[in-house]
Amino acid sequence: MDRRTLLLTTGTAAAAFLPTLSFAANGQQGRDSAKTIDGRFDPGAPDWYYLPVEVPEGANRIEVGYSYDKPQAPAGQYGNACDIGIFGPEGEFRGYSGGAREQFVIRAGDATPGYIPGPITPGLWHVCLGPYTVAPQGMRYRVTVTIGFGEPGEPRRPVPAPLTAPARDRGPSWYCGDNHLHTVYSDGKRTLDQLVADARAAGLDFITSTEHNTHSAQLVLGEHARGDLLMLNGEEVTTRSGHWPAIGLPAGTWIDWRYRAGDPGAFAKFTRQVHAAGGLVIAAHPFADCFGCTYEFSYELADLVEVWNGPWTPDDEAAVTTWDGLLRTGRFIPAIGDSDAHKPTDVVGLPQTVVRAASLRRADLLAGLHGGHSWLAESAKVGLRFTAATANARAEIGERLRAGPGDQVRVELEVDGVPGCTTRVLSQLGPVATGTGPLSWETRPRYTKWVRAEVRRGSAMVALTNPIFIGPR
Repeated sequence: MDRRTLLLTTGTAAAAFLPTLSFAANGQQGRDSAKTIDGRFDPGAPDWYYLPVEVPEGANRIEVGYSYDKPQAPAGQYGNACDIGIFGPEGEFRGYSGGAREQFVIRAGDATPGYIPGPITPGLWHVCLGPYTVAPQGMRYRVTVTIGFGEPGEPRRPVPAPLTAPARDRGPSWYCGDNHLHTVYSDGKRTLDQLVADARAAGLDFITSTEHNTHSAQLVLGEHARGDLLMLNGEEVTTRSGHWPAIGLPAGTWIDWRYRAGDPGAFAKFTRQVHAAGGLVIAAHPFADCFGCTYEFSYELADLVEVWNGPWTPDDEAAVTTWDGLLRTGRFIPAIGDSDAHKPTDVVGLPQTVVRAASLRRADLLAGLHGGHSWLAESAKVGLRFTAATANARAEIGERLRAGPGDQVRVELEVDGVPGCTTRVLSQLGPVATGTGPLSWETRPRYTKWVRAEVRRGSAMVALTNPIFIGPR
């Protein structure tokens, strides 16, 4: 793949190339061959640098190690951080670990988590370096590439997760899940077995694997499957302009991440790819305070907004306020809540999304999420029922109550499992009913376009619903 073609596949021109590392065929001697390149990135460097690696015939292993200096940055300035990944001779994605690993290896039969095992095809590979932040002093880096030779070995067969979890499928019902999770396959600290164990302990019906910028976990989820937990495929697309998990993907689907919000058409292109694959796009933690984490893309192109990410913080309050503002202007993008768990101390299922679906199957769960037939909770202990009704009709979360302008509408909220909390009903006018237990409130469609509910412990959120719409569309 030539340089122009590689750049065109990324959706951005903010990239540059380093000198090529060429390796001679060494199969007869059977020895490894290693080469090192040293260099420097200055402040204002492009987002991505490509190190071309000419891989010869007879190679059966690629190993890459890298390092960079970390000088003390002046107060108020960013220090050095550099991501890494790799692409094969035809530009195919072969793995990414961000800044979580200092080295990786790829062989036909196995690879470092985050990377894709498979044949080491001869040709021009590209190590991708991403100077995420560069200190004012600059970033000095070193990359060492080692090529191994010999018999390629047997390729590893993908083992995707089963499409059902029969022990948890209750037919039409409410199902709880966590759609934003990380393991050792990106920058998380849990193994997949530990994630599964913690999800089951939290009482979840389903989880979604969303490793940063790689689909490698999708290829092995089936090795860790249990009959009482549905595992869905995803990827947290981690750009310099924010993060957006793509969930509900077919196993083996990879979504590119090498662009910014200002690159014309890039975000729309990859959201179309997700939708064509049957998945959904989440605007993740819109007000997270880490560099590159704040969501800068269009909300209108997202299917869901993650208004609650991990334990409740002011970032989440800002996200709910923004989401509520979208609702008030007639733009409904369903809310979702996820743990974004990385460390063993991060609680899986805090929060979780409870979705009404026809079954515990991917298509039905995604349909429920996309329609807003869902509410968010701090744990499976929270019970919530929220309805709006006239004398002749009744609607639940995510539905529209068909009612004439003069019809009397009764809104009811019941909560259990979390005593001592404040309950409230909100409309486009703000809070309209507040209490410490069950709430009942009456209105008419001429006054109220929609209602939603919140449950709080002090200022912290305990549960939040998507709206029930009232009146003709």
